[in-house]
Amino acid sequence: MNKGIKYFGLDISHLVFDVTDSDGNYYQFKNNEFDFKKFTKLLNTESHCVMEATGYYHYQLAYHLLESGIKVSVENPLAVKRFIQMKLSKIKTDKSDSKLICEYAGQVELKLWQGNSKTEIECLQIVRALSVYTKQSTMLKNKLHGEAVLGNPSKAVVSSLNRSLKQVKKELETLEAKLLILVKQVHQDVLTRLKTIPGIGNKTAVMLVVLTDGFDRFTSGSELCNYAGLTPIVRQSGSSVSGRPRISKIGNQKLRNLLFMCSFNACKYNKACRDLYERLVAKGKSKKLALIAVCNKLLKQAFAIAKSGLIYDDTYRSVLVKN
Repeated sequence: MNKGIKYFGLDISHLVFDVTDSDGNYYQFKNNEFDFKKFTKLLNTESHCVMEATGYYHYQLAYHLLESGIKVSVENPLAVKRFIQMKLSKIKTDKSDSKLICEYAGQVELKLWQGNSKTEIECLQIVRALSVYTKQSTMLKNKLHGEAVLGNPSKAVVSSLNRSLKQVKKELETLEAKLLILVKQVHQDVLTRLKTIPGIGNKTAVMLVVLTDGFDRFTSGSELCNYAGLTPIVRQSGSSVSGRPRISKIGNQKLRNLLFMCSFNACKYNKACRDLYERLVAKGKSKKLALIAVCNKLLKQAFAIAKSGLIYDDTYRSVLVKN
């Protein structure tokens, strides 16, 4: 534990948040703006608050602390869960969790949480809404197909489904246009250069910028691949355990899914990705594994383009794969 720093472990739920500090003191506050201010009075410049990324419940408090000049770390819930399991705790309450989060804070290297700008927050909200509407669009199309297959579909039902589908498409177009405007306001240059990479279109480039915060929070291509959950996990121990390497999937699922869909086009139009894919398949690797390798290659290319200030040029491959 760093001397001079007082850690506060926070366990946050919908209505309240429980707090335990490194001196063993315990508090409970309501999860609202009034109690945020009460809690902040306990803190000073040497305080460091640590919490889990608990869906949406932690955001308001995290931003309040950040705006108050307090150091904040928002940790991966899985990392905290593994720490709690390691402690072999037989008690599972909000109070005990806040205490264990405080202990966790004193034993690991914490990364300060920076929050997002208002534009980034709105972009992420739009992305989540687009995901909902896309699912609705797919459901409506499947329902229309199902009605047609049954034969003699109800005109009233088909008309209702078509009206709903038309409205959903309209909402998708409106939100996509708004998202493009917001991204261009901050990341026009990066957006333009990303679209020079073969296999990355306009919508993909926009989503890459949004899901990576314009690539600003990453220092290497490998770090970005870790964030996407595309790095392999090797399970091997002695002679009895020798599992096949698999990607971690501990990361941003939206980014991972986006890249996997892009990998098919990249194998056709991106020479470096196509060569990698063909080389791995020729070695006997599965096509799925080869596509995952293409996802990594494509993401590293995007990172290199975003950080270098250059446009894509196939003659500069050494730059595009640089970590």
